[in-house]
Amino acid sequence: MPAKTAVDQPWTGALRELKEQLQALQDSEREHTEALQLLKRQLAETKSSTKSLRTTIGEAFERLHRLLRERQKAMLEELEADTARTLTDIEQKVQRYSQQLRKVQEGAQILQERLAETDRHTFLAGVASLSERLKGKIHETNLTYEDFPTSKYTGPLQYTIWKSLFQDIHPVPAALTLDPGTAHQRLILSDDCTIVAYGNLHPQPLQDSPKRFDVEVSVLGSEAFSSGVHYWEVVVAEKTQWVIGLAHEAASRKGSIQIQPSRGFYCIVMHDGNQYSACTEPWTRLNVRDKLDKVGVFLDYDQGLLIFYNADDMSWLYTFREKFPGKLCSYFSPGQSHANGKNVQPLRINTVRI
Repeated sequence: MPAKTAVDQPWTGALRELKEQLQALQDSEREHTEALQLLKRQLAETKSSTKSLRTTIGEAFERLHRLLRERQKAMLEELEADTARTLTDIEQKVQRYSQQLRKVQEGAQILQERLAETDRHTFLAGVASLSERLKGKIHETNLTYEDFPTSKYTGPLQYTIWKSLFQDIHPVPAALTLDPGTAHQRLILSDDCTIVAYGNLHPQPLQDSPKRFDVEVSVLGSEAFSSGVHYWEVVVAEKTQWVIGLAHEAASRKGSIQIQPSRGFYCIVMHDGNQYSACTEPWTRLNVRDKLDKVGVFLDYDQGLLIFYNADDMSWLYTFREKFPGKLCSYFSPGQSHANGKNVQPLRINTVRI
């Protein structure tokens, strides 16, 4: 084996350094290639999504326009029908009273002529037949007139139209109810099961079951969703803590529960008095400027979308994109209230009644 010369050692070091640099460049090339492929996919997906969203927005507005046009057409047709009916009634009355007026005028003319008669014998001779001639000449007006129904087409017209449109708009805030059988023992539900509050008194003597939460102060909605589009609103005003969202029907309800997607919960939370987060892993802080009074929850089960909104102005809060396995139930936790009076307000399902 030939002896190493003085040049071998620097050469070996330089070779190793170059190989390391080559490896670093190759690693960087692979990472950049993967990043570019991801960006290209995102570019294509964004273009495709934008195209789809344009269609969705266009269809939503076109439906509203179509409904408005239909309501406008129906209202104008009703106005024309009311107008035609009223005008016909008035014209018939004008014709009838014109005929009656002519007869009254004829009767008055006959009487005036008789009264102008100066010869008493002639005057008396015609009196007997005068009554017969005046029959049918005297008419009572007895006029009845119904006002044109202008009130149907004035007043709060836009509100009236909106109420009629409301019947055809989907989805609208659903009239959800809470399932008492799932409620923690310290939770108090209203008689109609639309309001839930934390009770500071001793736990209620409720029968335990696998359905009931025993540690988390939570309750589920009574309806389970396995398809379709759904929307509901929850009033959260004046609270300092709450959790709302969705839970798998089969999710565990016993013991301390981690509210996160891997455990079957898709929720947002208000915590520390004025902070909002999505219950991801880890939590995602939400950009909320003003304190929320009402939260909207939109579920498109088939598309795997769960979207939260500020229901007062419908500004977006957070979106979960999931392939939901199995049935989902709405989830509510009013949080614990405190002796100092904090967080005593309930959660209330907001139902729009028309």
